[in-house]
Amino acid sequence: MKADPQANRLDFTGTRFLQSASTLSQCPQDNADEVAFVGRSNAGKSSAINTLTDQTKLARTSKTPGRTQLLNFFQVAEGKFLVDLPGFGYAKVPPEVKAKWQKQLEAYLRERKSLRGLVLLMDCRHPLKDFDRMMIEWCAQAPMSVHILLTKSDKLKSGAKQKALLETRRALAGYGDMITIQLFSALNHEGAGALKGRLQSWLCPPVLETDEEVEAVEAASGNVNIENIKSPN
Repeated sequence: MKADPQANRLDFTGTRFLQSASTLSQCPQDNADEVAFVGRSNAGKSSAINTLTDQTKLARTSKTPGRTQLLNFFQVAEGKFLVDLPGFGYAKVPPEVKAKWQKQLEAYLRERKSLRGLVLLMDCRHPLKDFDRMMIEWCAQAPMSVHILLTKSDKLKSGAKQKALLETRRALAGYGDMITIQLFSALNHEGAGALKGRLQSWLCPPVLETDEEVEAVEAASGNVNIENIKSPN
């Protein structure tokens, strides 16, 4: 029987907040499927989650970078979660608080068995900062699939944002299929469909038997390559 690419499609508009956790021990039971969103504290993580779910206030946004200080879990469907991780970079907080965030993030990424992939957000005008490269290197060693959102694409004209996309792809070409990259705008929803396709492929990967089935699912998911999905534990 051929796989139906429309079967088990996730409806992200029904996503709801589940809980926050300050430590790994406070997280939901580690027996599900989840995708984590991470990025510098001005990259637009909360805005991306709100755009993805078509909800304006699901994830808390703030004009003050660094307000996300907890692991925030959002339930898309039974056993399927999105996780908003603490932001790093410009947050004006005491060094001891930053150190706690760093330890918390490392523990989650290293020990969380439910994690299927990481969405790494970067401002398309300033990609591949030190924190971004650190996260990519960690994922390469894990190994863990990474989907990069070059956010705030509405801030650049067409030629400039395509240049930013091309240059980022060239810079990370050595990582092969482990990394996929796209433009994204929370303002005009550019790239929202491609993001949904990537999350679908991680959270509900279909069982594919033929090349034709693979092609059908890629087409239904916004032409996203799904060959390098981390297998469920």
